[in-house]
Amino acid sequence: MASSRMNVLVYAGNGSTVESVRHCLWTLRRLLSPNYAVITVTGEMLIKEPWTPSCALLVFPGGADLGYCRTLNGEGNRRISRYVQRGGSYLGFCAGGYYGSSRCEFEVGNKKLEVVGDRELAFFPGTCRGSAFPGFVYHSEEGTRAAELNVEKEALAQGAVPVVFRCYYNGGGVFVDAKKFAGRGVQVLANYTEPTAVDGGDGDAAVVYCKRGDGAAILTGPHPEFSAHNLDRKADGKGYSKIVDDLMEDDQKRTDFLKACLTKLGLIVSLEQEAVPSLSRLHLSSVRSSDVSEMLASLQAIIVNEGGEEYIKGENDTFVIEDSSRWSLGAIKKALVGGTSAESEGNSDAADKIVDYNAILKRIIPHESEYPTYKDTPYFNHNAFYASLRCYQSDSRSASEFGKYLLYGEVVTSTNTMLEKNTQLLKHLPTGFTATAAVQVAGRGRGSNIWVSPAGSLMFSTVIRHPISSMNSAPVVFVQYLVALAIVDGIKSYDDAGSYADVPVKLKWPNDIYALDPSRPPEEKKYVKVGGILVNSSYSGNEFLLVVGVGLNTTNAAPTTSLNALLRRGQTPFTLEKLLARILTAFEDLYNDFLCTGFDNNLQDLYYRHWLHTDQIVTLEAEGGVRAKIRGITSDFGLLRAEQLGWEDRPTGKLWELQSDANSFDFLKGLVRRKV
Repeated sequence: MASSRMNVLVYAGNGSTVESVRHCLWTLRRLLSPNYAVITVTGEMLIKEPWTPSCALLVFPGGADLGYCRTLNGEGNRRISRYVQRGGSYLGFCAGGYYGSSRCEFEVGNKKLEVVGDRELAFFPGTCRGSAFPGFVYHSEEGTRAAELNVEKEALAQGAVPVVFRCYYNGGGVFVDAKKFAGRGVQVLANYTEPTAVDGGDGDAAVVYCKRGDGAAILTGPHPEFSAHNLDRKADGKGYSKIVDDLMEDDQKRTDFLKACLTKLGLIVSLEQEAVPSLSRLHLSSVRSSDVSEMLASLQAIIVNEGGEEYIKGENDTFVIEDSSRWSLGAIKKALVGGTSAESEGNSDAADKIVDYNAILKRIIPHESEYPTYKDTPYFNHNAFYASLRCYQSDSRSASEFGKYLLYGEVVTSTNTMLEKNTQLLKHLPTGFTATAAVQVAGRGRGSNIWVSPAGSLMFSTVIRHPISSMNSAPVVFVQYLVALAIVDGIKSYDDAGSYADVPVKLKWPNDIYALDPSRPPEEKKYVKVGGILVNSSYSGNEFLLVVGVGLNTTNAAPTTSLNALLRRGQTPFTLEKLLARILTAFEDLYNDFLCTGFDNNLQDLYYRHWLHTDQIVTLEAEGGVRAKIRGITSDFGLLRAEQLGWEDRPTGKLWELQSDANSFDFLKGLVRRKV
């Protein structure tokens, strides 16, 4: 059954450390993909945005919990407590464990390090006292040790739970008298086996489970999210390399313990760890292969030649242009000296370590004489894509450019990032240039709503050069509405016979795609998200440079549902190639109409026909909780129009106009909140 809770939010705001956040993301993505999106969240997002309905787990990593307090005390903590009380889950590692306790006592008597005080969340009703072991120094490995933990297996009934294992430790606490709080919903999951440097009361609890209302929290002193594979043996610290070796020996046990903890919190853990994939080559092609040479010629101003290799050195990424018909001198040299392959360059240990994807060279293969073969791109059929594109273009009113050039990679960082963050490259790309991928490892989304990018999702980004002269009649803000319309129209007009017209997909303002949940009775009208849109814009010369990014669950069942799950029995499934071609031609037709007539009545009527909000009654939290009825969007700036309701929900005549980038619309609960 599709779940609306698909986000695992890792706090990355004030007080957290970069390394702790990276370890959390790396480990949790391996254990929870593809069922959840493991993404970062700031304190402002926790305070202001409607994150709770879609959040399966809130994670607070290592760092300094005073920073957490300064940001979240008051409204932030009230929202977190309410979220857990109503069925949510909280996981606090080290500093997150101190923060989730009723009281924090850290390095008492040490004037430089002492932190003492009550904490608002109080999932653990007692004191978390530390450091459990001596020697802690901020931003150092001096106090690190391989702490041995004894697991209370009866409290973790599911999975291959170890009896004893060693775990990375650096400054965490002990949960004082944890056993005495059994009557208040506390279970000890693991204890330190060595004597601690502070008084732990009855026992030395290292990890505790705390029931709170319909939800629960797990708090840890050590770091079971730290994999030994990601630790640097050369780091400063007495005997640190030996510590890493000890942790490596117990790494599988650590993983099994963490899996059991996540399962106890109600999450679906992957049976197999999802390895972090290596980046692949990028294949540049065109509907007419000979046009690829013209594209390369247009890029000559930003191509530099070094050591026989041609590079495009962007602001965020460096691209190497390979010759598809022969090896470059650099590639031959690497082969002669036993160098790595293009697919794994700089990334050979990707499955075992945190990877800096921005530092890896991205290799582009131009296909100037023929389309990429099945051997080149086994997960994307270029012949099928271009055949579909030509077919749809022949029936189109005006489509000829969107999809003409295609940059495809099996595994990429993010199609949006590759285009939008490399400004010099973007400035030389034509309208309609499209990048797509089978898997994204660093996908981006609007606000905190980052979309899961597993295989089977249709993920693409398209460039639009929007003329500044059209801004009055065709404001750029409407492009997000146009691509949303193109997605729905592309799905429903997938074939000429109209057999896909009844696929139950809808638009959620301003730019999400929702589908009727196929696992629920149709009369419930339960909708789940199947797609999202991100439009980035920059100004250059006399035009706006737009990168329009789309993620759409097409053939993949997780994390919510997919388009293919919506089809009738016996209906031909969607394919990524054909659906991409259909959406691009629909998008180009709509965009060209928009340039001519703006977001006129015809486009408005089409948008309203497919959206979820006609006459929906919502609560405007930023306006004191008044009730209002959705009336549509404005024709000038695409603002959401809502009419205030008074006694017995009678219209008062007062209208509110809400901007999409300043407000967040929780459709399932009918709330419009003001964003930061």
